[in-house]
Amino acid sequence: MKQLILDLHRDAPPRFDNFVSGANDALLDALHAAIGGGSHLYLWGAGGCGRTHLLHASVAAARAAGRPAIHVDAAWLGKQLNEEHGALIAVDDVDRLDDAAQIALFNAFNRARSNAHTLLLSGPCAPLGLRLREDLRTRIGQCLIYEVQDLDDASRAAILATQAGRRGLRLGDEVVDFLLRHGRRDLPALLAVLDALDQASLEHQRPITLPLLRTLMQQGLEI
Repeated sequence: MKQLILDLHRDAPPRFDNFVSGANDALLDALHAAIGGGSHLYLWGAGGCGRTHLLHASVAAARAAGRPAIHVDAAWLGKQLNEEHGALIAVDDVDRLDDAAQIALFNAFNRARSNAHTLLLSGPCAPLGLRLREDLRTRIGQCLIYEVQDLDDASRAAILATQAGRRGLRLGDEVVDFLLRHGRRDLPALLAVLDALDQASLEHQRPITLPLLRTLMQQGLEI
């Protein structure tokens, strides 16, 4: 299976070509279909799985294709969503919708056909576990639903090695094994540790080794 690892720096704009697909090929196909005017879609997964990245990437791809698109964090959604005809509307973290925002999203479902809108939603769990109004939770449950599949260790290790190589660093297998065995396994956390190792290696003119990692951990680095 092809892994997309072209540019995973944390400050890179979220795009499909810098998302690591892993076992998510079917989800990516569904997102591209939604961008083209397909069915509403709800994707879920734990924090750090990439669902926010995918929503931003979908909005960017829709705009590049000439379709109006917006990304809205649920915590900032008010009483009404975008009414622009034909828009792709991405709402992140629907579990954080307040009462007024839940009504706004429910109304957006009702008007989606007449407005030619496609709703792209995300949350931390399957619809059944969302603590929302029952009518809204039911509407979300009628979307196409995908769980964002986690990466396996081989993919994580390959990404770290690729990113280290892009920076001219040599990342020993023992460092990667230690991180995957004892640290957080989500990609943003792993890349944050690589950033810290890169900076420490440059400052102290030391190679990236397990002793260097342990020194940083003693100094407060969380892995």
